[in-house]
Amino acid sequence: MPPEGLVTTYLFGYENDNPSAEYLRHKIFGEKYGGTLKETYYTKNLKNAKEFFSRELKEYYEKKGMPGIIEMYIKLTLHLMFNIHEIEDDYDVFVAFETMNNRGKRLTNLELLKNRLIYLTTLYSKDVLDERNEVALREKINDAWKEVYYQLGRNENEPLSDDEFLRAHWIIYFSYSRKKGDDYIKFLLRKFSHKFIFENAVQDVEQEDVEDEIEDDEEDIDDMIPIPQEEDEMSEFLRPGEIADYVNSLKETAEYWYYTFFPEESKELSEEEKLWIDRLNRIGINYFRPLIAVAINPSVGATESERLELLAAVERFIYINFRMAMYQSSYKSSDYYRKTREVYIGKLSLSDVTEDLNETTDRNSENAVESFANKMNSRFDSNDGFYSWRDLKYFLFEYEYSLASKFKLHKLSWGVLTTVVKDKISIEHILPQTPTKLYWKNQFRQYYKNKKEMKWLAASLGNLLPLSQSINSSLQNDSFEDKKKRGYSNGSHSEIEVSKETEWNADKIYERGMKLLHFMEERWNFHFASENQMENLLHIGFVKDGRPVPEELTEEKTDKAFSDIDTGETRHTQRKAYWTYALPILREAHGGNGPYKNVNPSTNDYLDGFFRIRGIHVYCAIKVQPFSVRTGLWIDTGDRASSKAMFDLLYSCKAEIEENIDLPIEWNRKDDNRACSIDIGLNDVDYRDKEQWAKIADFHAKYSKALADVVVYPRVDAIKAIVR
Repeated sequence: MPPEGLVTTYLFGYENDNPSAEYLRHKIFGEKYGGTLKETYYTKNLKNAKEFFSRELKEYYEKKGMPGIIEMYIKLTLHLMFNIHEIEDDYDVFVAFETMNNRGKRLTNLELLKNRLIYLTTLYSKDVLDERNEVALREKINDAWKEVYYQLGRNENEPLSDDEFLRAHWIIYFSYSRKKGDDYIKFLLRKFSHKFIFENAVQDVEQEDVEDEIEDDEEDIDDMIPIPQEEDEMSEFLRPGEIADYVNSLKETAEYWYYTFFPEESKELSEEEKLWIDRLNRIGINYFRPLIAVAINPSVGATESERLELLAAVERFIYINFRMAMYQSSYKSSDYYRKTREVYIGKLSLSDVTEDLNETTDRNSENAVESFANKMNSRFDSNDGFYSWRDLKYFLFEYEYSLASKFKLHKLSWGVLTTVVKDKISIEHILPQTPTKLYWKNQFRQYYKNKKEMKWLAASLGNLLPLSQSINSSLQNDSFEDKKKRGYSNGSHSEIEVSKETEWNADKIYERGMKLLHFMEERWNFHFASENQMENLLHIGFVKDGRPVPEELTEEKTDKAFSDIDTGETRHTQRKAYWTYALPILREAHGGNGPYKNVNPSTNDYLDGFFRIRGIHVYCAIKVQPFSVRTGLWIDTGDRASSKAMFDLLYSCKAEIEENIDLPIEWNRKDDNRACSIDIGLNDVDYRDKEQWAKIADFHAKYSKALADVVVYPRVDAIKAIVR
């Protein structure tokens, strides 16, 4: 530091025009008066690195004291050795960068591509790209990457994937052909290659492992890449202007890509547009995100009305084709990928895409209703009914929104509705799944001897209610009056609507179910074939059979079939009896060498299975308070750091795991003194009732096997590496 103390120099830094330079000085090195700092993916890495080293140094100090810190300082400042490679040739500099960086943590595809583009600027002859324009082109590349990383890291709590963005832009920018071949980054690195500066490589590209064109629309989208169809995309000579156009497009698209995830932060989108994009994120935007990013980009010149019509058409397409008809997630993906680029380059209007979306959905709506009904039949066969429909929350939220719009007041949060909290619910069965109180026995006394009818009434659409505040699952058995007092009358608009009923019985469930199905028709603009089809979908047409209503019950007259179970057995013998029944089913589900191979029946309320991997095992559990059963993975290596590392490894795959398991998963990282777990639960079942054993054992077998297949087995090597 100079004598006046006005200038501080550091041994390590960045170029001054790099956003990381200011962040490093003021946030990491602690230099004052930083002003406004631009945060990116890279600055987030710096922050994480500082937090990591601070935490490790603190722990090291607690173990070794100041002598240990002094020893470490001496090693860092005097004993570290570096290999210095002096590289004079520009070509070798960029090759060395790719090669040496990939020996440690691999470069991201964005980093790799940036390095490749800058490298290409050094290869042109001066008559093609003079020195001044070479510098200008490099600045364009650097500016584009600054913007991209700013947008991707703009939301610190939910940074966006650079690979996902790069792949989306590749779909937007290049022509799309439904053939199989290399993945997108290989295409880009092949496109931006020195071959296209020095030689004709078109023939090589066209013949690289490309298979015959596929005729059907339902292949895996990860196997499909855009193959260049126009001369300017893979020409004999890669012009500097092509590089400039590409990076300018990348820079421009990044902001609108960000707004497809966080529309509320846009100053250009209307409130209605933000609402529709939020809807798409709630329902699952599927492969339409690149199209939406293009649609809201002002450069395509679409009006607000055109954008709104497109957004509504996309949401309807997803709901009917994917959520009702259950088509494969890649259905028509290649078609709309091509249309995305055509809109971007001005060859197709948004209105044309909207018209195509609506026509496709109209053609499929009849089949969608039939598929939806068939799938619901299987859900009722397992007694779960509409409650196990994965899009129930989205549907009920949309119904709630329709009510809220009338009163201009929103009372239900999507976050509350979708947050999973142990032993709490956000969707309530108004008639409980296990109704034990006298109120429910009387209200449904003409049905209660038929357990199937009772289960179907509880699981029918009209009996399911979204709550503005999640409640303990044990409160589900409250009487209707108690539920109204507890919160219906001051809850969501749906709760308030139900609270206006004086009683809750089978007729009310039927009436509300039909009302909700009529809302579904109107909201997504399709029609059920008939009232009879709608009644069959609800699965409670028996409420209209005119059967006599028995005499009102009293506590003394309560039928034993509706009584709380009391077998006279101890809880230990009850547990062992259930595990004796369930173990063969678990073993069959997992296979002969599965985790339950050498496990015996237990008197505990849990039964562990072992993968022969230290630190992780599967478990099944049965509970009485509240009535429920669970299955999950228990993570405890004996060391808190490795236990957390194992949990974090699995949590990093959360989206993929939850996509392949059809019940909510609870991720419990716990505190430092408790083991981590990954849990799935089923409420309102009682293992003491032998008639429920088949359902409980089926749940334990199905979901413990799913956790093994989806979570553990695909990551065995990575899990073992943590505890080696």
